[in-house]
Amino acid sequence: MTTAISWLCDMDGVLIANGHMVEGADRFLDHLRATNRSFLVLTNNSLFSPKELSAKLSSMGLEVAQEQMWTSALATAQFVNDQRPKGTAFVIGENSLHEALENIGYHEGTANADYVVLGETWSYSYDDITTAIRLIEKGCSFVATNPETTGPTPDGSHPGCGAVAALIESTTGVEPYFVGKPNPVMIRDALNIMGAHSKSTVMIGDRMETDILAGTGAGVETILVLSGFAKRDDVNKFAYQPSQIVDSVADLIDER
Repeated sequence: MTTAISWLCDMDGVLIANGHMVEGADRFLDHLRATNRSFLVLTNNSLFSPKELSAKLSSMGLEVAQEQMWTSALATAQFVNDQRPKGTAFVIGENSLHEALENIGYHEGTANADYVVLGETWSYSYDDITTAIRLIEKGCSFVATNPETTGPTPDGSHPGCGAVAALIESTTGVEPYFVGKPNPVMIRDALNIMGAHSKSTVMIGDRMETDILAGTGAGVETILVLSGFAKRDDVNKFAYQPSQIVDSVADLIDER
């Protein structure tokens, strides 16, 4: 295992895939604990709260405390509050996003809104999207949790935050600021939470264009796993490269 003492780990495609735990992911997390390596699970998934994600992972055999989950919803709430403390936002998303903003002291509403905040939701409202467009046209800043255009379901893909953000952008001409990966701000947040340094931290992910790009931008070591989205033959198409490529996190357990 790499000598990094702080670990940042994506969730989907790394710890879980297709509704099941990636084989050996439980042993990998146990090994991190046994060797006194601190870790956070970083996910662009803004549909669920840390408590819900912790319970979801537990149901698959992975024990991760909710305090060890850092989601794009939490990162987005942190970002807007850092920029305009205790402001007001018009929010489109699931309860996880609303709760993240409320817990940090943000108010929701359309009157004098500082931001339109767009996240993932199971059912996007035409009326809400129209409201967001009109607020942005009036000068409201546009922030979104993550750039993924689709989200997987048992029945197939559904529109993701990135797709709805593109719709709003095409109407308003205003580009959203995505807080989630590949934006390195999410990793910098995690480093601050852990009290870690980039030189002694590693980011593990299954997507070159989000996880590895974010890690590269934040100056941390990166490990690409092939248990999710990425294929080995595609890696050289990117200008940036991971520090290491493995089949899954299970392959990291026996390394020294």
